Amino acid sequence: MLYEFDKVLDRRNTNCEKWDNLMEVFGREDVVSLWVADMDFASPPEVVEALTERVQHPTYGYTFPSQSLREAAVGWISRRHGWEIDPEWIVITPGVVPGLAISVLAYTQPGDGVVVQSPVYPPFFRVVESNGRRLLNNELRMGPDGRYAIDWDDLEAKLDDGARLVLLCSPANPVGRVWTDEELARLADMCRARDVIVASDEIHCDIVYFGARHIPLGSLGEGVAHRSVTFMAPSKTFNVQGLTTSMAIIPSKQLRERFARVQLGLGMAESNIFGLTAFEAAYRRCDVWLDRALEYLEGNLRYLQSFASSRLPGITVVPAEGMYVVWLDCRGLGLDADALRDFLVNRARVGVNDGRMFGPGGEGFARINIGCSRAILREGLERIEEALRQLR
Repeated sequence: MLYEFDKVLDRRNTNCEKWDNLMEVFGREDVVSLWVADMDFASPPEVVEALTERVQHPTYGYTFPSQSLREAAVGWISRRHGWEIDPEWIVITPGVVPGLAISVLAYTQPGDGVVVQSPVYPPFFRVVESNGRRLLNNELRMGPDGRYAIDWDDLEAKLDDGARLVLLCSPANPVGRVWTDEELARLADMCRARDVIVASDEIHCDIVYFGARHIPLGSLGEGVAHRSVTFMAPSKTFNVQGLTTSMAIIPSKQLRERFARVQLGLGMAESNIFGLTAFEAAYRRCDVWLDRALEYLEGNLRYLQSFASSRLPGITVVPAEGMYVVWLDCRGLGLDADALRDFLVNRARVGVNDGRMFGPGGEGFARINIGCSRAILREGLERIEEALRQLR
């Protein structure tokens, strides 16, 4: 089957957050949209076919996750990540962010400390602070090679400061790290020694490059698995975010029951019939689509790296091991944060994420989405190049 990743797909006038919200987000509509983390690729035709078939039955009542769906998820995780899970460990959630919020409510009490690691996906801060927990930020550090790493001494101090939960981003959004098994094991050991639970957001786990390998946290052994909750979803991988269907993988029966009890109490236990349909079709039928998508995305990443190094002085692409959103170090431009945003939005007319939204460590950076046709990416980069000429 032919998959057309190079095709420019017009998404305007579809209530698309990425393309129809530009005035609200950037104050103008003439920017090239390279921001929010969804792709401009058509979802896999296998998913579209499954949804179309389900739509033909004209009743859309209450539904539930089938055993077949669970088996599809189990097979995917085994094939793609080498982790053998029990179908009973799966709890379907209405998205990963709701799952993180449920974890905060299920495993901590008001005033407890929750560790996050900035720069990080903005909802990590919200689900902690909005629920009356204490935010403990273990800021990631950039090494001399440009790669980010965990500040282990600071993490130890934060864990000893009343932490009851760690929200891990794996792969790390926006900095592009795919954590190694050694790093994950060290973090897990530190948490286990202090009776701290880890909730691991692995929504980007299927998008890795250049031989990197994603290690599910829960795959590191029974001791780790039974102190952790792992979130995965087809949403980022197959561009079905709007169907709001994800899963929490919780090997511990006790933790699973606590999670399910809070989810039920919040009225968030009902499933989306089309979300479940897409979920199963993606995990059962779309291996080849993902393989082809990864080839295209890797090409886009190489193009971005080459373009920036030769034609965008002052902007460095932070080494990216995973995800289709890439962290740009713009500090070499010598602009303060407000001036950088003005330069990108109003001079270059490019819509990327302001690094400040990812918390401490984000100032002077921007996040760009390469999940688009090469032509769209090229247009955005050429606009930045021309704006740099004018700036100089």
